[in-house]
Amino acid sequence: MIKYDGYDEAIIGPAHIWRDHTTVAVLVYDAEKIVEILMRDGCSAEEAREFIEFNIEGGYLGLETPVLVWPNDIWDEEND
Repeated sequence: MIKYDGYDEAIIGPAHIWRDHTTVAVLVYDAEKIVEILMRDGCSAEEAREFIEFNIEGGYLGLETPVLVWPNDIWDEEND
């Protein structure tokens, strides 16, 4: 499984997902905890979210690319 460096405390756990006509084990991350980690490192909440969207969600590392979840996301509600 592929693991993102520096975000271990944001790992929710493993999951088996269907990707490219096969099941694969991937790690699942809490994106909101990644935001918290980035904010501790000096990012604003908006900068952290943009970093995640561009550098993590926008990246494909192959079949074992981890999955991000936004448990309390209200992003779509704010933009309606």
